Amino acid sequence: MQILVEIPDYKPATGFEFTWVDGFEIEVDLCHDGVMIKCNKAGLISLATQLLTLAQDDFGNGYDLHLDKYAALEDNSIDLIIVKKED
Repeated sequence: MQILVEIPDYKPATGFEFTWVDGFEIEVDLCHDGVMIKCNKAGLISLATQLLTLAQDDFGNGYDLHLDKYAALEDNSIDLIIVKKED
């Protein structure tokens, strides 16, 4: 299977540009073994797109994505913060 995604270029004036697939669902929960991220197919592709966007060299060390129930996650989710660190 091959999935093609378009990764938006970094633009200093606008910063990070989120790209979501129609119908995406992403839920983040704390369980007894750790953090559980549950996604439908569109959610998995959308999350992968955000991670690939953050992986661009133009996003420096310490840049972060903050996803919460107000921005991308399902209502019963805990916040998800992804921080880019140096290699």
